[in-house]
Amino acid sequence: MPLFGTDGVRGLANGPLTADLALTLAQATAVVLGQGRTADARRAAGRRITAVVARDPRVSGEFLSAAVEAGLASSGVDVYDAGVLPTPAAAFLIADIDADFGVMVSASHNPAPDNGIKIFARGGVKLPDVVEERIEHAMTGQKLQPTGADVGRIRRFADAEDRYVVHLLASLPHRLDGIHVVLDCAHGAASGVSPETFRDAGARVTVIGADPDGLNINDGVGSTHLDRLAEAVLAHGADVGIAHDGDADRCLAVDAQGRVVDGDQIMAILAVSMKERGRLVGDTLVTTVMSNLGLHRAMADHGIRVETTAVGDRYVLEKMNEGGFSLGGEQSGHVIMSEFATTGDGLLTGLHLVAEMARRTTTLAELASVMTVYPQVLENVRDVDRTRVADPVIASAVAEVQAALGDSGRVLLRASGTEPLVRVMVEAADADVAQQSASHLADVVRDRLALS
Repeated sequence: MPLFGTDGVRGLANGPLTADLALTLAQATAVVLGQGRTADARRAAGRRITAVVARDPRVSGEFLSAAVEAGLASSGVDVYDAGVLPTPAAAFLIADIDADFGVMVSASHNPAPDNGIKIFARGGVKLPDVVEERIEHAMTGQKLQPTGADVGRIRRFADAEDRYVVHLLASLPHRLDGIHVVLDCAHGAASGVSPETFRDAGARVTVIGADPDGLNINDGVGSTHLDRLAEAVLAHGADVGIAHDGDADRCLAVDAQGRVVDGDQIMAILAVSMKERGRLVGDTLVTTVMSNLGLHRAMADHGIRVETTAVGDRYVLEKMNEGGFSLGGEQSGHVIMSEFATTGDGLLTGLHLVAEMARRTTTLAELASVMTVYPQVLENVRDVDRTRVADPVIASAVAEVQAALGDSGRVLLRASGTEPLVRVMVEAADADVAQQSASHLADVVRDRLALS
């Protein structure tokens, strides 16, 4: 089974994801990413190979980041330790100081016992599959073993947070003066930097979920648990709530009435704003097949083209890079604004969302009304042979349901990449129709693909 998943290496900390693995992975990364013409030119000029390392506040990040830094330094890489910062901050800093690569130790929205290692190449960009394969192969090969003055140094990146905050503030098209924001930082990596940045941008800020103790990350708070944020917005009479996940590469929102505004709605708001301001390259939004039909309809109404990819922010990024597009993302709240970031950035997204409220002097509910969210039902059919999802009987059933829905609905079947599971998603203008259609198709999948 491949070591790298859809977003780096992830697993139970000190289970599969040990200090030994982290150290070996870092050494292999130094071998692969410390090569090439740019690295050779640096060495020829007497410059060292450098890397940025950051982590979220979960307790296992302490020993895992130490192991990563030890692996890099023992391979001759100078390490800039940025401490606890969001994943997008690490990506930004790699580019900002022209480091050769970087490592983020985080399991994002997963619970505290898990952790992960994400690797970014020069410029703060995610690695393509072929480079991940080279790193995995290098883990069993010859390591770099410099001695004496050639070993790497580990230095505290003292102004890492300040650099990131200045970058975020410089990106804003409008200040946030007069807007009351509740921030839910998921007891995660954004707990310090997000409140500071929103206040510096002019917002009045109330904070929840910003007391990380190493064990409470994502525990009942953050973008995967929006009830507390909605309650806080209503209790404080705030204008908007912004929720991050553990490493702050996501952003979801809650309006003044406590209603959730998801990633599709956020992308719709930003796409329309960017088009009005001439910042939406090619008048195009890139999103995944899971985005709501209402988003497609709203974008068509505003003359915005939608490019669709497979599920995963890495595929959104690939499509954005291919076309040079400036906005893309996922329903889950991974929103990529390529003018300012190389990856999803929950702080950047939240700031620009609230800035649009300030620019338009209107409510989030009014902005979100740009799209009508179609009822969407997702059923996970377990213990089935996912390799036979193209079964002709299933295909016929899907075609029948799609024909019945017509232009007012959509059907999507997706086989899991790792589990014996098929996901059935149906959207329709009527919630009951969506539920009935999804249940029917789930029954067909279960009957046809059941494991004996």
